[in-house]
Amino acid sequence: MNSPLLNKLLSSKAGIVALILRAPIGLILAAHGSQKLFSWFGGYGLEGTGQWMASIGMTPGYLMALLAGSAEFFGGLALLLGLLTRPAAVVAAFTMVVAIFSVHISNGLFMDNNGYEYALTLLVALIALAVQGGGSFSLDNALSKKLSK
Repeated sequence: MNSPLLNKLLSSKAGIVALILRAPIGLILAAHGSQKLFSWFGGYGLEGTGQWMASIGMTPGYLMALLAGSAEFFGGLALLLGLLTRPAAVVAAFTMVVAIFSVHISNGLFMDNNGYEYALTLLVALIALAVQGGGSFSLDNALSKKLSK
């Protein structure tokens, strides 16, 4: 099956640099998502995260926690594997924009005051991955080669 649109979505000339960026970003996002979804690593799970999100005006809180946690956890896993890198990066980037403007922006830049610097750093890395794709060492690349035959 030769689909030009799918091939464009999956193909990347980024090389190993994409893997160097994808792996830690994917791991960080998956870990944060697992806190929201499963209460792993000291997280509050869907109930606790949902209650907190509702308390800051993001309602319905449970749904918002499910959406944010899923974007981070499943998007992070996808980035780690380099599977649908561009869509995963876009969804996770959108989640960072929401986090910046709903939680962190009023606290200023610096993280020591719960500012937006870390979410901004993740956002920029995710935008780079959305632009460059998964790179040579990704499942996207393997699928792209298989589909173009």
